[in-house]
Amino acid sequence: MEFLLANWVFILVALISGAMLAWPLLRGGSASVTPLAAVQLINRERAIVVDVSEPAEYSAGHVVGAKSVPFAQLQERLTTVVKNKTVPLILVCQTGGRSGRAVAIARKLGYDQAQSLNGGLKSWRDADLPVESA
Repeated sequence: MEFLLANWVFILVALISGAMLAWPLLRGGSASVTPLAAVQLINRERAIVVDVSEPAEYSAGHVVGAKSVPFAQLQERLTTVVKNKTVPLILVCQTGGRSGRAVAIARKLGYDQAQSLNGGLKSWRDADLPVESA
């Protein structure tokens, strides 16, 4: 008991840091996928890739077969572009920032398997994976 009273600050810090580490797991785990894991999802589970970049960015280059739904229109258009909510959904943008935020919108719309491409199109290109231009 003396140990607990003498070291209560350290114990509190340990509990708080543990809670901070566990928070992402409690919120639903990681919502991002690496480029190689994305390829596996596309090939094995028929994942659908949705590019949430602006139209000019999409035209300059995007993942082969990706559907374009700009981030600003995601809430209104996603359900018409991707009708099956049970398939894995991979959201992509240039660097992963917008697609990370898009995951929350997609999950709110019922796409429970929505994930962001970690690092965005940049990481896709860095992995030497195919890109097409419109």
